[in-house]
Amino acid sequence: MAGVLIGLALLAFWLFSLFDVVTTPEDEVRNVPKPLWILIVVLIPLLGGLIWMARGRPRAAQAPRPTTWPVSPAPGMPKGPDDDPDFLRDLDRRMRGDDVN
Repeated sequence: MAGVLIGLALLAFWLFSLFDVVTTPEDEVRNVPKPLWILIVVLIPLLGGLIWMARGRPRAAQAPRPTTWPVSPAPGMPKGPDDDPDFLRDLDRRMRGDDVN
């Protein structure tokens, strides 16, 4: 039973690796051309998938980290209504009934 589960896990990893190679855009593949990666993953199932994961997959883009926390909005960026003094004055005036429309 354990052998069957290991076999299914290896098959799943192989299929995942093959699908990942096929769906990765050619201009993002690293080190060797995409058709060669497909051959490597197909002909050397476990080792080919591991090599693809380590050396062929595109690197994930990392988001820049803020230098201070919390990040304050840049000048000119929209603010929340509770941060806008003009909005609060207008809201207060409307709630008191001073606004005649």
